[in-house]
Amino acid sequence: MPGLTTLFRYQVAWLSHDVIAGLVLATMLVPVGIAYAVASGLPGICGLYATIVPLLVYAVFGPSRILVLGPDSALAVVILGVVLPLSAGDPQRAIALGAMMALVSGTILILAGLARLGFVTELLSKPIRYGYMNGIALTVLISQLPKLFGFSIESTGPLQDLLAIGRAVIAGRTNWIALAVGLGTLATILMLRGNRRVPGILVAVVGATVLVRAFDLAERHEVSVLGSLPQGLPRFAVPWIEIGDIVPVLIGGCAVAMVSFADTSVLSRAYAARTRSAVDPNQEMVGLGAANMATGFFQGFPISSSSSRTPVAEAAGARTQLTGVVGALAIGLLLLVSPNLLQNLPTAALAAVVIASAVGLFEFGDLGRIYRIQRWEFCLSIACLAGVAVFGAIPGIGLAVVIAVIEFLWDGWRPYSAILGRPDGVEGYHDVTRYPKARRVPGLVLFRWDAPLFFANAELFRGRVLAAVAESPTPVRCVVVAAAPVTSIDVTAADALADLDETLLAQGIELRFAELKDPVKDKLRRFGLFDRFGETRFFPTIDTAVLRHQETA
Repeated sequence: MPGLTTLFRYQVAWLSHDVIAGLVLATMLVPVGIAYAVASGLPGICGLYATIVPLLVYAVFGPSRILVLGPDSALAVVILGVVLPLSAGDPQRAIALGAMMALVSGTILILAGLARLGFVTELLSKPIRYGYMNGIALTVLISQLPKLFGFSIESTGPLQDLLAIGRAVIAGRTNWIALAVGLGTLATILMLRGNRRVPGILVAVVGATVLVRAFDLAERHEVSVLGSLPQGLPRFAVPWIEIGDIVPVLIGGCAVAMVSFADTSVLSRAYAARTRSAVDPNQEMVGLGAANMATGFFQGFPISSSSSRTPVAEAAGARTQLTGVVGALAIGLLLLVSPNLLQNLPTAALAAVVIASAVGLFEFGDLGRIYRIQRWEFCLSIACLAGVAVFGAIPGIGLAVVIAVIEFLWDGWRPYSAILGRPDGVEGYHDVTRYPKARRVPGLVLFRWDAPLFFANAELFRGRVLAAVAESPTPVRCVVVAAAPVTSIDVTAADALADLDETLLAQGIELRFAELKDPVKDKLRRFGLFDRFGETRFFPTIDTAVLRHQETA
């Protein structure tokens, strides 16, 4: 419980900073929490419940001192994809589905943290992260357009929704007053986004609420508003779902766990670097999981860290997790004392809040850099984006994971290999395709393999060695594998090595190894290959292997 450690070491001088920062943070947490709840297909009050509880729990279990947790736009479309089709418009069922997703996500995160699996997010490369985040941002933006235009559609997927929105606009269903309120809110947020002294979201939302109330836009022009919030704090409740809901909820919970931890770990590491402190990714998993589980039992839904609210806390002077506690208590006080304060908050303004956040999720600048330096990784990113946009968030994220694994395996599956020679004026042996004038040792093939040897590339290794022998300009009597890059070998590859040795011996060629690492030699001993080859076929350096060949020539 890192929060207790902070409490025992708490300095009185931090108190005023944390209290002020918490109050400032609360002014942003309220409209954002409500907006993301509505965007997730849940009642607005659930957004406040999913803000209060996680902030309190993460203050105890979370390792980061100023990270702010709560509803997040990146998760909204994933939650909506599960809640909307299963709830069939029933708000109580929607609440149960969202809460159960939070419990699933929290359980997965806690178990993964206890198993010390925090490293798994490293499998998602930067281009793939950009791809699915750009896809999610696009999907979130599309999902909010109907609310911004003042009408509703039946959601069937991002691209189909876009067509339905276009047809509705052409049919004249746009509520122009609601659209004006929403666009004004969006413009205000975007204009004030870079100003740390003025809370742009608060100013925009309050302005829109006052405008709707002053001109009675809800009654006179049918502008949709939030309505009254239930009075009181969130209550403990076990979410019960139907048997048919289990599979989609499990899949959605897993997707949420992956996305939320990927985002939280990146943000946590970034702030740890800025404050020159260390953050344990496994403890981060436990803290995030505990916050999700707690909110699941108190009528909330899955949450993550916030890249927009955390900077607010930092700019307001936050020192410790007490900032989040103060923010949570301030929201709780609002629900107890004045739950009707936001009843005239227009839905179009909430859509604008979510759209502004989605715009901030897009990453184009660094993606352009990737396009210039590595086209195939750019294509991977676009594939992930298309997967999310075409198939939806959950299948798209699954596609991103599959692509990440394929990308991870590809370099080992089809690795680079080289035939080595000795160029004039350069120390050592190098790739003859890079140094065409490099001198090759007569009767010897120096072959370098730049990957571990395992089942997926064993036959390729065998084929490339035999091809190198066949293409040699002089009759070959010896093949030396420059094995420094070979960090591992499995049973399939070991059998392929034995078969290659037999093939080469039949041609009067001896297979040798240079610079093979001791752990790999140990594996060869277990497989029985070391005894087969004998100690004399292994050399500490390429030079000693070449020298032995020349001595026996």
